Amino acid sequence: MKVVLLAGGLGTRLREETEFRPKPMVTIGGRPILWHIMKMYAHYGHTDFVICLGYKGDVIRDYFLNYEVRHRDVTVTLGSRELDIHGPHGEGGWKVTLAETGESTLTGGRLGRVMRYLGRERCMVTYGDGVADVDIDKLLAFHRAHGKLATLTAVRPSSRFGEVVIDRDMVQVFQEKPQVQGGWINGGFFVFEPAALELIAGDDESLEQSLLTKLTGMRQLAVYQHQGFWQCMDTPREMDLLNELWRQDKAAWAVWR
Repeated sequence: MKVVLLAGGLGTRLREETEFRPKPMVTIGGRPILWHIMKMYAHYGHTDFVICLGYKGDVIRDYFLNYEVRHRDVTVTLGSRELDIHGPHGEGGWKVTLAETGESTLTGGRLGRVMRYLGRERCMVTYGDGVADVDIDKLLAFHRAHGKLATLTAVRPSSRFGEVVIDRDMVQVFQEKPQVQGGWINGGFFVFEPAALELIAGDDESLEQSLLTKLTGMRQLAVYQHQGFWQCMDTPREMDLLNELWRQDKAAWAVWR
């Protein structure tokens, strides 16, 4: 099953870090947060990734095209094309499709642009700037059991995010950034059936304000309530928090350790 990662946004609230690189390439413990997300999925056996590129997408392209050279010992024979790569491969078997989806395309539109790589198969989707210890096996089992076109993972942080009102395992209301405290919010880690993505009409469609709203109105958006760890990286404070958790060996999202 393919995993789609939304990695094309501007990351304006983390401007000091994102002036020269996209937010998914901001590091935690010396590795991009994008890598951390991929490692989590790979732990559950999902290693076929489609990355939606946009703002400074060439930085992500260069990272993966030069991945072996960056992370393993190499011997270069000057004057020839000979390159020997040494040591164990920690991410053997990962397949990574780097798809240009446009710098100004909205999140729903980015999904529409990569549908040609997904076929007519179920896929998973998440944002490239948030980590969690979501049990992917349980998430997929939940999705299959409910038989809906899509499943959203809901989490419980602060009210500056969009709120999800839940009624009997279904999304009752999807509201962006309410002015109230508490409640469940959209934590990403989606599962989509092909028919759900066919509802995307164009580049100017937002995943949150268009596709998820459509699915909610159709009673086709189930919600998996994640009670464990979840943290996005929108601000320098959140970046520092994640790095400190990594340094203290308290990175709950690092399920592969």
